[in-house]
Amino acid sequence: MGKGRPRKVEKGVLGQNSNVCSSGSLNIPSGPVYYPTEDEFKDPLEFINKIRAEAEPYGICRIVPPENWKPPFALNLDSFTFPTKTQAIHQLQVRPASCDSETFELEYNRFLEDHCGKKLRRRVLFEGEELDLCKLFNAVKRYGGYDKVVKDKKWGEVSRFVRSVRKISECAKHVLSQLYREHLYDYETYYNRLNQEGARGCKRGMPEERSDRRVKSSSSKRRRKNSEGEKTKVCKVEKEERDQICEQCKSGLHGEVMLLCDRCDKGWHIYCLSPPLKQIPPGNWYCLDCLNSDKDSFGFVPGKSYSLETFRRMADRAKKKWFGSGSPSRMQIEKKFWEIVEGSVGEVEVLYGSDLDTSVYGSGFPCTSEQRPESVEAKLWDEYCSSPWNLNNLPKLKGSVLRAVHENIAGVMVPWLYIGMLFSSFCWHFEDHCFYSMNYLHWGEPKCWYSVPGSEANAFEKVMRNCLPDLFDAEPDLLFQLVTMLNPSVLLENGVPVYSVLQEPGNFVITFPRSYHGGFNLGLNCAEAVNFAPADWLPHGRFGAELYQLYHKTAVLSHEELLCVLAKIDCDSRVAPYLKKELLRIYTKEKTCRERLWKNGIVKSSRMSPRKCPEYLGIEEDSTCIICKQYLYLSAVVCRCRPAAFVCLEHSERLCECKSNKLRLLYRHSLAELNDMVIAVDKYCSEETTHSRNVRKQILGSNEPSTLTKKVKGGHVTFVQLAEQWLIRSSKISQNPFSEDAYVALLKEAEQFLWAGSEMDHVRDMRKNLVKAKKWAERVRECVSKVEKWSGGQHDMEKVQLEYINQLLSTDPMPCNEPGHIKLKEYAEAARVLRKEINTSLLASSKISELELLHSRVQDLPVHVKESENLLQKILSAKVWLENVRKCVSEKCPAAIEVGYLHKLKSEILELQIEYPEAEMLLDLLNKAESCRARCEEILRGPISLKDVEICLLEMDCCTVNVSELKSLRQYYADAVSWLSRFNHILHNISEREDQHNVVAELTCILRDGASLRVQVNELPLVEVELKKASCREKALKARDSKMSMEFLKELMVEAKELHIEREKLFVDLSELLATAMCWEARATYILANEADMSDFEDVIRNSEEICVILPSLCDVKEALSMAVSWLENAKLFLVSKTPLPPAFSSSLPKLETLKELVSQSKLLKVSLRERRMLEDVLKNCEDWKNDACSVLQAAGFLYESTNVYDGLNSDLILKFELLATRIESVKITGLSFGVDLIEIPKLEDACSTLQWCKKALSFCSYAPAFKDVENLMKVAEELPSIFASGTLCSSLIDGVKWLRQASEIVSARCNSKRCKLSDAEEVLTSSKRVTISFPVMVGQLENAIQNHKLWLEQVHHVFNLEPRERFWWQILQLKEVGIADAFNCSELDLVLSEVEKVENWKQLCKHILGTSDEDENSLLGALQKIMLTLERSLYIYDKSCGLEARISCLCCFSDSPNQEFLTCSICKDCYHLRCLGPAATVAECSEAYECPYCQFLVLGSVSLNGGGPLRFLGKRPEIKMLNELLSNHEDFCLCIEERVILKKLVEQALACKTRLTEIVDAGLACVDKDISIISQKLTAALKASEVAGVYDHQADCNLKLAIARNSWKISVNRLFEGSQRPTIQQINQHLKEGLALNISPEDHFRQQLTEVKHVTLQWADYAKKVSSDFGALGLDKVFDLILEGENLPVHVEKELKLLRTRSMLYCICRKPYDQRAMIACDECDEWYHFDCIKLRVAPKVYICPACEPRKEESSTPSSVDNESLMDAKFVEPKTPSPQHTKPRKNPKRADSSLAGHTNTFRSGIERLWWRNRKPFRRAAKRRSDLECLAPFFHLQN
Repeated sequence: MGKGRPRKVEKGVLGQNSNVCSSGSLNIPSGPVYYPTEDEFKDPLEFINKIRAEAEPYGICRIVPPENWKPPFALNLDSFTFPTKTQAIHQLQVRPASCDSETFELEYNRFLEDHCGKKLRRRVLFEGEELDLCKLFNAVKRYGGYDKVVKDKKWGEVSRFVRSVRKISECAKHVLSQLYREHLYDYETYYNRLNQEGARGCKRGMPEERSDRRVKSSSSKRRRKNSEGEKTKVCKVEKEERDQICEQCKSGLHGEVMLLCDRCDKGWHIYCLSPPLKQIPPGNWYCLDCLNSDKDSFGFVPGKSYSLETFRRMADRAKKKWFGSGSPSRMQIEKKFWEIVEGSVGEVEVLYGSDLDTSVYGSGFPCTSEQRPESVEAKLWDEYCSSPWNLNNLPKLKGSVLRAVHENIAGVMVPWLYIGMLFSSFCWHFEDHCFYSMNYLHWGEPKCWYSVPGSEANAFEKVMRNCLPDLFDAEPDLLFQLVTMLNPSVLLENGVPVYSVLQEPGNFVITFPRSYHGGFNLGLNCAEAVNFAPADWLPHGRFGAELYQLYHKTAVLSHEELLCVLAKIDCDSRVAPYLKKELLRIYTKEKTCRERLWKNGIVKSSRMSPRKCPEYLGIEEDSTCIICKQYLYLSAVVCRCRPAAFVCLEHSERLCECKSNKLRLLYRHSLAELNDMVIAVDKYCSEETTHSRNVRKQILGSNEPSTLTKKVKGGHVTFVQLAEQWLIRSSKISQNPFSEDAYVALLKEAEQFLWAGSEMDHVRDMRKNLVKAKKWAERVRECVSKVEKWSGGQHDMEKVQLEYINQLLSTDPMPCNEPGHIKLKEYAEAARVLRKEINTSLLASSKISELELLHSRVQDLPVHVKESENLLQKILSAKVWLENVRKCVSEKCPAAIEVGYLHKLKSEILELQIEYPEAEMLLDLLNKAESCRARCEEILRGPISLKDVEICLLEMDCCTVNVSELKSLRQYYADAVSWLSRFNHILHNISEREDQHNVVAELTCILRDGASLRVQVNELPLVEVELKKASCREKALKARDSKMSMEFLKELMVEAKELHIEREKLFVDLSELLATAMCWEARATYILANEADMSDFEDVIRNSEEICVILPSLCDVKEALSMAVSWLENAKLFLVSKTPLPPAFSSSLPKLETLKELVSQSKLLKVSLRERRMLEDVLKNCEDWKNDACSVLQAAGFLYESTNVYDGLNSDLILKFELLATRIESVKITGLSFGVDLIEIPKLEDACSTLQWCKKALSFCSYAPAFKDVENLMKVAEELPSIFASGTLCSSLIDGVKWLRQASEIVSARCNSKRCKLSDAEEVLTSSKRVTISFPVMVGQLENAIQNHKLWLEQVHHVFNLEPRERFWWQILQLKEVGIADAFNCSELDLVLSEVEKVENWKQLCKHILGTSDEDENSLLGALQKIMLTLERSLYIYDKSCGLEARISCLCCFSDSPNQEFLTCSICKDCYHLRCLGPAATVAECSEAYECPYCQFLVLGSVSLNGGGPLRFLGKRPEIKMLNELLSNHEDFCLCIEERVILKKLVEQALACKTRLTEIVDAGLACVDKDISIISQKLTAALKASEVAGVYDHQADCNLKLAIARNSWKISVNRLFEGSQRPTIQQINQHLKEGLALNISPEDHFRQQLTEVKHVTLQWADYAKKVSSDFGALGLDKVFDLILEGENLPVHVEKELKLLRTRSMLYCICRKPYDQRAMIACDECDEWYHFDCIKLRVAPKVYICPACEPRKEESSTPSSVDNESLMDAKFVEPKTPSPQHTKPRKNPKRADSSLAGHTNTFRSGIERLWWRNRKPFRRAAKRRSDLECLAPFFHLQN
C-alpha cells in the first residue's frame, strides 16, 4: 500500500507477539496507524475498504492525512457558545445500582416472613447511622457474593458503595461483614437459587399457580400461600378480565403471559419486556420502575452553556489543579484517569460539550451553507467544502449505502461536534445500527481511545456483566446508555483483546461495526464525528436491526427499506454482492412468514399505500410494531378490533385474540417483486458468472410455495390448486350479467394469492381484469342512475358529461355483461343531435331571443353538452355589452370614460353579430372624443403660451371622455403655475439667509425646472441673476468661517462690486480682515531678510494665530524657527561634557560626520545663535586626536612586518609587544573622552588584540599545550583582522599554531573514538621541519606515540598467528585494552574490537536467555552448569521410570547424605528430604503412608499443582529451540570459549529428555483403556522430569498438559462413579462437556460409560415427568415400580422421584391424585376436597370438614356458617393448591365459584362417624377400590 501501510512500531499484529506500547500505566497494544498518499487519500471509502482486512481485527485505526490536507476551522471561536453536560467521572464504574430501597425492603420482608417466619422489626445500624441493606446487598453482589468478598478481602471496596468515600478501619470492615452475614447471607442464597432456577427454566409450584400468580385480581380476591411461601390465588378465573393492560403494547389480552409487578401491580407481557422473557420467572418479580430509584439514577446531567473562551479557562484551571503548571505525560494523565474511575481518588466532575448538532451549532468543516470567514480564501474554502473527507459529505459519497437516506439524522447523516476538557469521557459503546464511525480532531489536546474488535463483542459483554452484575440487573440495556466505563486491564485479564489509539489534532479515527470503544480527552480539544456505511456494512446493519428488535428499541432507520431502496437505484459491483445476500435473506424470511400466516388462516391481504418518493429513504415514516418497536416497511398484520395497532409477522399471534380470518396481512412488495429485486441486483455481481446467475434465478423461481398446503373439509388442498380453482371461477363470471357481490367475493378471495411469487402472476392479471370490469360496470350504472334521477326531477345533482359517456361506450370489447349500457347509448344519441344545433347557431347571426330558446332546451337535457357553455357565454356577453354602453352614455363626470374602452365596445358588437339601437349613441360619443383630441394636438405642436392654455382648458372642462392630449395640457399648465409660486417664495429675504448653499441649490433646481417647462414663463432670466448673487454670498460665508488665501478674498470683493452687493454687512467685514492680513505679511518679510533673534520669530508666529487668513510667509517663518530648534537639539550631543564610555558602547555615540554636517548647517540658519562657535571648537580637537592615532597604528604595522622571530623565545620581541599595547590603550582612552564615534578606535582595539594573540602563541614554544587550548587559540586567529594578520610575523605564528593543532590532535585522539592513522602521524612529524617556529616539546610526544603503536602491532600479529584453540579470551581482552590506549586507527584494532564485541554479545544473549546477572562475569558459566545438573536428574527420573536401578537419594536436591531424614512415597517409591519438602512434610511424617504431591495430583487427583511442585526449577527456564539456535548461529568465533563447550553438551542432554517425554506423552494420549494406573505412573515421572529440568520445549509441555488433563478427567470420572454418593445428571453433563473440550476419543472407556448412563437416566426421567402429570392415568403399582427403578439408577434423580411420590399421594374422599379439579381445604386438618365430591357449589368463609366438626363442637362453641352470606356471595372456581403442607393454615380461606349455590349441610350420626374414621388413612397411598365400601354411608341433603 506504499505509504499507506502502518508503521511497524505503531501497531500490533494479530496472532503474533504484538508490540505493546505503554498505554499509560496499562500495557495495551496499539491500534494500527495509516499514512495514505495523496492518491490514496482521494477516495475515503476506497481507502477504508483497502485497509479493512488488516484494521478491522483491531476494531479501530488512526489515519494521518497527507501534510498538504489542512482544512480551515469554520467556526467563529469568539462568538461560539454551546451547552454542556456534567460527567461524574468517579461514578462511571464504581457506583451503586439505582435500586429502590422500598422495593428491596418489601421483597426482603417477604423473604423473612415466608422462609424465616419473622419480620425486620428494627433498623440495622453501622457506625451510628442506619445501614442501607439494599446498597450493601448490591455492593457485595458486584464483587461476587459474600464468600468471594471475604476470600478476596474486599470489604473496603464494598464500604464505598454504602458510605461516602473515606477510609474505613479494619474493625469496621469486620463489623460490616458480620452484619451482612447476620442479615443478608440467607437472602443471598435464596436470591442465587432463584436465579439458577430461572436460568434452568424451572418453574416453582404448579402451572396453574404460576399462571394465576400473574393474573390481576380484584380487590375482593385474597391470596393464600403454598408450601414454598408463594402467594397464590384460590379463585379460578373462568373469564379473562381485561381491566389490566400491558404498559408496553397497551393491550389487556393474553393474560396468561401477563407479568404483574409485585409492588405497583402494573402489567407487562413477557414478550413485551426488553429484552423479552421466554417464561414466567421464579419468585417475586418487580418492574424496572420499582427496582430503580430516581434518586440514585445515574446519567450525564445537562449543564450550562458556555462560550469557548470561558470553557477554555475552566479547562486550564482543571488541568492545573491536577498536574500543576507543568506538561504531564500521557502515562500520568491515563493513570490518574483510571484511578478516578476506579474510585480511589474521590469525587471528580467535569464538563463535556458532547453531541452538538452541527446543523444547529455549526460544523468545524467548511460548508456551502455557512458564511465564509474573511481570513479564509474563497478557493481554499470551496476546495474543502467539496472534500470527500469533509464529514458533512462522507455519509453521502458514492459507494455509501446511506446516500439513499434523505433525512438529516443527527450524528448519522449530520455530524456531531464535541468540545472536551481534561478527563471528559465517552463510555463503552458501539455505534447505532452497528455503523462505522469517523472522528476528526480539529484542534487541542489529544484524545485517548480504547477499542474491542467487533468479533469479541460477546466476550466483552460477558465480562461487563460479570464485573458489574448489579448494574445490569437494574438496567439490562446498560450498554445502550453510554454511561459506564470499565478499566481495559480488566478486559485483558479476562481474555478480551483491547487496543489503544492516541488521536492527535488533524488525525482521523475510524471505528468498525460492532466494535465497542470508549475513551477520554487529555485536555481541551474540539472533535467532530459522523457515521457512515460502505457496502460491507450491510450484514452488520442486519445484526443491529435484530439487536434493536431483541431489546424492543426503535431503530435509527428501517433496514429493510434501505435494502429495497438500494435495489431500486443503480448499484455498483462493490455494493451488489452484499445487497444480494441481504435481499435473499429478507425474501426467504418474508416467504416463510407469509406462508405461515396463510397456513394459520390469515387470508386477507392488501398492499400498503405507495411511497411518494420510493427512491429515497426517510421521507415518510412507517408504523412500528407495538411489541418490538421495529419499522413495518415490508409487511405487517392488523385487525379491525385495533385498527391503529400494527405488529410484525413474527408477533402476529400477539396482536389480539380474534380469529385468524379477522386479521389482515399488509405488504408493500409481493414475493415476485422481491424476487425481481434480487435478480436485478444479481446482474451487478462481478464475481458470479452468467451460468451462476441463471442457476440463482432458477432457484428463486422454483422456490415458491407450490407445495404449500392447507387443511380443508374433506382433505388437503395446495396453494396452487386454490389459485387454479379461483381462476376457473373468475373466467366464467364475465359471461353472466354483472353482479357486484360476485365480483367483490372473487376479489376478496384473490387477496390470499397476491402476496406470493411469480407463479401467481396469472391470478394478479385476472384480478386486474376483474377490477377493471367491476369499475366499468359500476361507472355505467352510475351514469344511468344519474341520468334517470335528473330526468325524474332531481336537478340538484351534477349532470353526466357526454365525453364521459362516449369514453365508457367506446370500450371494446365490453369487460362484462352490464345491461345498462344500452340505455346509456340512447341518451348519448339525443345529446349529439342537440350539440349539432348549438354549433350551427353559434356560427350564424342570430337574435338574442332565439339563443335563449335554444339554451332552455339544453337545460332540460339530462346529459351535459360542453358546447352549451359557449352558447350561454354568448348570451351573457351580449347582455353585459348592452349594460356597459348604457353606462357610458349616461356618464356625467369629466374624463371618466377611456377612449380605448369605447373602441373595445365597438369591436365587441361586431364580434357578437347582434343588432342594438344603443350602437348609434356609442358612435356619437366616439366622434366628440376625436374632435377634442384634434384641438389639443394643434396647441401642443407650437410654442405654448400660458394664456392660450388657460382659454382652451375652460372650453373643454365638461368632456366626459378621458383624452390623453387634454390630460397632458392640463399637466403642463399646473407645472408652470407651481414653478412661479416656488420662485416667488425664494425671493423673500434672500440676502439675509445664512444658508446660501441651500439658496444656490434651490435656485439651480428652479432654473433647471424652468428650462424644462413646456409652457413659456417670463421670469426665467431673473432667476439666473439671483443665482450669481447667491453663489457670491456662499463664497463670502465660507471665507468668513474658514481660512482662505488673500488672493481669494481680493477676487471675491471684486465680484461683489460687479453684482452691486459690496455694501452688505458680510462683505464689509471681509474687507477689514483683508487689510489686517496685508500688514502682518509686511513684518514677516522683514525678519526673514535680516537675521533676527528667536524671540522675534516667536512673536510673529503668535500674532498670526489671530488672523483668519492663509498668510503666504507664515510657513517660511515657522520653517526657519523649526530649523534653528532642530539644529540646537542635535548640537546638544556634542556640547554636553561626557564620561568616557567603554568600546562596547561606541556605536551609540554621535558620528564625526554628524559633527561636520552640523557645523556646515549652522551657516544656513536665519536665526542668530551663540552655539555655532562652540561646535566649531569641538570639531578642531577631534581632528588633532586622529593624527595621534594614525602614528600609533603605523608603529604597530612596522612591528607586524618584522621577520626576526627565531625559535619564538626572543624576549625583546615580547617586550616590544607589551610597550606598544600600553601606548595604544592610552590613545584609545583619550579618543573615547570626546564622546564622538571615531573610526580609529576599533582599529586601535584590533591592533591591541592582535598583539595579545601573538604573545600567547609565542608562549606555546616552551611547553606542550592541550588540544583544547590550541583549538581555542586557532579560533581566535580566525577572527583576527586581516590587515594585521597578513603581516610576516602574524603569518608565521599562525602557520606554527596550525601545525601545533594537528600534532596535539594526533596525540590526544588515541584516548577517544576519533583515531588517526599511523601515516597521518608520521606526515605531521615530517612537516614540523617546514614550520618557521619550532615546538620541541610537542615533537617529542609525537615520536613516542608512533613508537608505542608499532610495539602493539607486533603483539597483535603474534597472537593471531596462533591456532584458534591456542588463543585465550584473556589475551584478546588485553590486546583490546592496550590498543584502545596506544594504537592508531588500523585494521588490526578493528579486528580485535570486532572479535571482543562478537563474544561479548553472544555471552550477553546467553545471560538474557538464562536470566543471569550482568554484573557477575562467572554467572553464565554457573548457570549452564546448574542446568546441566537438572538435566542429569531429569534423565535419571526417566531411566528410573523404565525400570533401571535407582539410587537412594533425595529427588529434590539429589543428595544421599546420611545426616538427613528421608520420606519415601508409597506409590512411586521416590525419596525426599524432610528439609526439601518444607512445612508440609511435618504433617506427612505423622501419617502412615506418604504420597508425594505428584502422585496425589496424577494418580489420586486430590490436590492441585497450579503453583508448581517441590521439584520445580526455580530459575528462568530457557526453551530448547532458543539454546539450539544460540549454539548454531555463532560458530565463527576465532577463539575457544568454555561456556560454548558446556552449552553444546547441555543441548544434547535436553534433546534426549525431550525424546523421552514425547514417548510417554504419545502413549498417554493414545490410551483408551479402563486401567490407567500404568500411564498415570508414566505421566507422574514425566511431570517430575519436566519440572526438574532447567529447560523446556513449548510443544512438548503443551502435549504433556493435555495428557495430564485427560488423565485427570478419567480419574475424576472414575471417582464420580465409585464414590459414596450417586452423581447428578448435571455432573454427568458437566463431565461430558469437559471431555468434549479435551477432545476425548469416542472409543474411550470412561466417555462411553458417561454417555450410556446419561442416556438411561434421561430416558427414565422423561417417562417419570410424563407419569407425574398424567392425573392418575397410570396405576399405582406401576408408579411404585417406576420409583423403585429410579432409586436403583446410578444417578441421583431426587427431583423426579419427588414428583412421582407426589403423584402417588391421594386426596379427598375419592382418593384420587391431583387432577386440576377445583378443591377447598379444611381450616382445621388442612385436608383437601373436590367441590363436586362433597357436593359443594360455593365456598364458605370458613370451611371445616365433617371429620373435624365433632371435635370442634366438643372443645368450643361451634362456628356456624352464615347461610345468607353464602347465598349472596359471588364466586368463581378456585385454582388447585399445592398438595404438600408443612404447617396448618391459620387464616380463613375461601374459594369462589361463578355459579350461585346453596348451603350444604351434613346429616348427623353415621355421616360424621364416616368423617371421623376417615382421618387415620389420610395421605396414605390406597387404591380407590379399597374405599368403595364407604360409599353407602355418604350422602348429601339437597
